[in-house]
Amino acid sequence: MAELTARLDEMELAIKKPSFRQSSGRANEVNYWIFDYPPERELEVRERIAYLKRKNRSGTDGFELVVFDLYDIIIDFLEQKGFLEKCCDFERKAGIPRIGKAVGNSMKVNDDDSLIVRYIKDHTPEKAVVFLTGIGKCYPILRSHKVLNHLHQAFVRVPVVMFFPGTYNEQELILFNEIKDDNYYRAFRLVK
Repeated sequence: MAELTARLDEMELAIKKPSFRQSSGRANEVNYWIFDYPPERELEVRERIAYLKRKNRSGTDGFELVVFDLYDIIIDFLEQKGFLEKCCDFERKAGIPRIGKAVGNSMKVNDDDSLIVRYIKDHTPEKAVVFLTGIGKCYPILRSHKVLNHLHQAFVRVPVVMFFPGTYNEQELILFNEIKDDNYYRAFRLVK
């Protein structure tokens, strides 16, 4: 993997190209991309994303950069429903696997009308590039393959870049370079 700063620079140049923002990826695949990075460099990646978001505010690039932190979406949902404190109590009593299932069910994570996917669709303008962050913070409540699978079925009008703390080889994702996901992904690695 090339040095992270250089890869982030390449990624910034790539998303500014008009061809990147076309509605389909290589070979007419969905325009979904994964930017993998060493998990220990999470803070550097967050800082670069915040910088890109501030830099894009003027809209001079011809698109709006929209950043969705999946963890924040989950927490906001739980707070709005008054479930956050109940989830903390439930986690103490039943454990993380049960709370993950309960939160996933309440947000319809496994359904075509997932509340996360609906939120992303409803808050994304026409001319945009979507960044998905917070993958590591969501584990094990939300798995990245669930978001990608449901998102690609319902949302293909703008490119989506998932920032992934781990390794992606265009076939499998390995979260934190330790937790292998056995799902096939229809996404491309943004910068190698």
